[in-house]
Amino acid sequence: MTMSRHSLLAITAHPDDESILCGGLLANCSAQGVTVNLLCLTQGEHGQGTGDVTACRRAELSAATDILGISSLTVLNHEDGMLPWIDPSVICNDISKAIDYYSPDVTITFDEDGMYGHPDHIAVHHCTTTAIKANPSPALYYGTTPPRAMRKLTDYIAAQCASKNLALSNPTDILGITEPDAWGHAAPLPTFIFQANDYSRQKLLALQRHKSQVRDGVLSHILEADASRLLGTEHYRRAAVGNQDPSFIELLNQSLP
Repeated sequence: MTMSRHSLLAITAHPDDESILCGGLLANCSAQGVTVNLLCLTQGEHGQGTGDVTACRRAELSAATDILGISSLTVLNHEDGMLPWIDPSVICNDISKAIDYYSPDVTITFDEDGMYGHPDHIAVHHCTTTAIKANPSPALYYGTTPPRAMRKLTDYIAAQCASKNLALSNPTDILGITEPDAWGHAAPLPTFIFQANDYSRQKLLALQRHKSQVRDGVLSHILEADASRLLGTEHYRRAAVGNQDPSFIELLNQSLP
């Protein structure tokens, strides 16, 4: 199957979402010739960091998108942390404009759990779903974190560091979230499980480009050789809205749940 005629649009809330949510799939699609685009609704200005956090996070996002092979990046300036309190019609309109502009075959965004209950993520989930209801030409997929995946990650890194007598200053910190079990704990069952395999390395490197958010947390201690076992599994759920024909991402390397 020729992938170069296909396109994908990922819709996220903050810089770094693209890498942790679906970085492996995006990198794989890009490598197969798919045109991969990203719409990020905020600049992440209230994230971790000092000084000009906005400029820092924009630069980090640009570096991460280069690694993942993202062709086009659009970053809007909705206030970080306030998406649930913005008129949803405004956000839906922004998303609809992006869908009209990019004409993707597939759109990916957060599932209803927001990965770990993040209100911005949940708002993007609902607004993207509403936008696709109005323009059902793309297939819509929701991504989330496999339950307990982040607990397995923190436990593995803790054991590895202990074996080397290394002390972790932030032994459970993953992008500012210090409760590993929060990730994916309320995730709906996936309709397919994507195995990133060789593209896990790009996912890890993209995540580590978000230095202000990774800091000295767990993600900074993952070795490239361990990327596949720790970050290689991504969960996706086909939405009931949008195009229901078989989509090209279902022909990529995957596992059924």
